[in-house]
Amino acid sequence: MEPMERLLAELACERLVLGLVRRLDLGEPSSVADLFTPDGVWEWPYDQRRIEGREALREYFGSRPVHRLSRRMCTNILVTVDSPDSASATTYFATYRVDGYVEGALVAPRLPANIGHYQDTFRKLDGTWLLATRTLVLPFGGPTERLDSGGQS
Repeated sequence: MEPMERLLAELACERLVLGLVRRLDLGEPSSVADLFTPDGVWEWPYDQRRIEGREALREYFGSRPVHRLSRRMCTNILVTVDSPDSASATTYFATYRVDGYVEGALVAPRLPANIGHYQDTFRKLDGTWLLATRTLVLPFGGPTERLDSGGQS
């Protein structure tokens, strides 16, 4: 591959990673499915969860609790372009998350609910880079905290 073609592929894959967390935290979670290939997979090996296919992904992420507040901090995104149509990446993340959030409430700072990394693979279909697989590696994790009705713990 030419250096510019490789750079554009790396950037497109990195933007997919960042676009996904933005949709989960600030947008419409079910739209995450649109960033995957039709046969895309999201899996969590530590508890044997596996969601396969766009419609299953749409349903899974669309079922997110309505009053969940989350912010994912992603860093160290390292994309490796394997060919003109395939790539992989590792992304480190920390997730801050609470349930029972009331719009407009200020939530006191707390520790992240999860810290780990994602192993992603990408495929270029019809000129567009998409996620093919996302595997969650979670060495640090805990339950989602539930706030009282006033938006505080």
